[in-house]
Amino acid sequence: MSEYIVSARKYRPTTFDSVVGQEAIATTLKNAIRTGKLAHAYLFCGPRGVGKTTCARIFAKTINCLNPQADGEACNQCESCQAFNEGRSMNIHELDAASNNSVDDIRQLIEQVRIPPQIGKYKVFIIDEVHMLSASAFNAFLKTLEEPPAHAIFILATTEKHKILPTILSRCQIYDFQRMSVQNTIRHLEHVAQQEGYTYEPAALNVIAQKADGGMRDALSIFDQVVSFTGGNITYQQVIRNLNVLDYDYYFRLVDFMLQKKVTECLLLFNDVLGKGFEGGPFISGLASHLRDVLVSKDPQTASLLDVTDDIRQRYVAQAQHCKTTWLYSAIRLCNNCDQAYRNSRNKRLQIELTLIECAQLDDDDPAAGRRPIRKLKPIFAHLTTAGTPAAAAGVAQPQQPAHTTAQPAVPTSRPVTHAAPVSERPSAPSSASSAPQAASPRSFKLGTLGGPSIFHKNAVPSAETAPQPIQAEPTPVSLSSGQDKPVQQDALLVSWQRFINTLPREETAMAQRMRIMQPQLHDSHTAYVIAENTVVAQRLQAMLDAILRFLRADLQNSQFELHVRVPERQEQTHVLDKRSQLRHLCDLNPSLITLGKTFKLELQ
Repeated sequence: MSEYIVSARKYRPTTFDSVVGQEAIATTLKNAIRTGKLAHAYLFCGPRGVGKTTCARIFAKTINCLNPQADGEACNQCESCQAFNEGRSMNIHELDAASNNSVDDIRQLIEQVRIPPQIGKYKVFIIDEVHMLSASAFNAFLKTLEEPPAHAIFILATTEKHKILPTILSRCQIYDFQRMSVQNTIRHLEHVAQQEGYTYEPAALNVIAQKADGGMRDALSIFDQVVSFTGGNITYQQVIRNLNVLDYDYYFRLVDFMLQKKVTECLLLFNDVLGKGFEGGPFISGLASHLRDVLVSKDPQTASLLDVTDDIRQRYVAQAQHCKTTWLYSAIRLCNNCDQAYRNSRNKRLQIELTLIECAQLDDDDPAAGRRPIRKLKPIFAHLTTAGTPAAAAGVAQPQQPAHTTAQPAVPTSRPVTHAAPVSERPSAPSSASSAPQAASPRSFKLGTLGGPSIFHKNAVPSAETAPQPIQAEPTPVSLSSGQDKPVQQDALLVSWQRFINTLPREETAMAQRMRIMQPQLHDSHTAYVIAENTVVAQRLQAMLDAILRFLRADLQNSQFELHVRVPERQEQTHVLDKRSQLRHLCDLNPSLITLGKTFKLELQ
């Protein structure tokens, strides 16, 4: 039985032309050798398993070849090439910086640099994982790296270039190695399979290439593992079974169920995935990637971006024809949010199941598509009917009515209907006041302090230029007589105020936020006032006052309730105090603070 050699070593490239996926770097090094323009230090950086050490060895062999070819390749026939191929060349020295990272190790390396080569022109020193050197070792290496002997060439290899000192980087020619593309990996695996006499399915090699994540050494290691499992007949089903990879078919079926709004089937399919030993995190991230691929497949030109086989690409294109773009936007955002929240969630399965339910209930013409989907769940297992008013179905709190009332007050719909000023429900002013001009400038709404309030009555009309649009509710009379009115309590007033804010439409979001900060204060059993921060807000509240009063009177069951709007005077506004003023005020309120400060010798910083 012959000695077994893994594919990563057996099929390691020995010439620049056989290097896979790094054609630009290979061409640059060949041209440098052919023209004799060699640097004294190189830095090869990039992900693991992409050919950094392989290219360094090929470079070392080629520059010492006694009969170099015209295209920059080594002859593989001379004594130097034969010694290199047999592993007995004295012109190449490899140092693992992960285990030899001290100053003494670098000093031994510098001693070897002084010895000239016996065969060939150059001695090449390859330092792998150079970022593992200590700071003292780097500093000891600086002078030799900058001015080495003419026969010495250094090749530094690393996967983490950002950990190398800038003084080292400035002394090297830097070559950045790329990740292997899926197509390059598949072609190399096909070559290996043909050389070994294995049978394979292209879809199976595609799964291996994607599992390798851009590393050729990883791809060949996985390839050897799959060959041992399949016995040389590499099929798609056996590969996904051996590597524990989730099949494409699961995601295609899941998206079909979502488009048909079959929530139950989605949950059962997810349960089947968990039953096969898969974790929820990779599942939801894979679903987001699948939806991204479906979105990319909407355009035949971008469908070529998918690193899949032709038959799988056709399935993506076919499914993309049944998915609307707005639905894909919303579903991708839901899956991405679930992926971010999955790690911190305690009930991870519930987190994913809620996302699947929301995706299956998304509307094709969702107005929030592409932004933030509206997270509103519908009945899943049965069509439940809910009795109640439209406002109750929308989740708006309804004011409770006494048993003896005959009319149910409706929640105001808050929709503008006219450009006229709000209609007053209170008795009109005296004739002398009615003869005064009704239009007023914004500055005329400035009101007095609480001690002598200049009340901002709701029948005051702003000017035509500054008058905001009124919000009118559906007119619903209050059927309570004055004897049936209930006294208004402060807590009940605040609750009713928040209920009215909840009825405002979405376009009034800014005003609703301002109103949440305001808190009406009860003056007596049927009168309250609310302080606006400025005249603009006061004008807007004035326009909404009819709708506010209709709602509050019905909710508080007081037909005589009145609400006045005012803004503070200049001297009433709050001033910001500095630290010393605050301390002085606190000491006036509690003189014991002065004794406390003197006892512990406290000082204000």
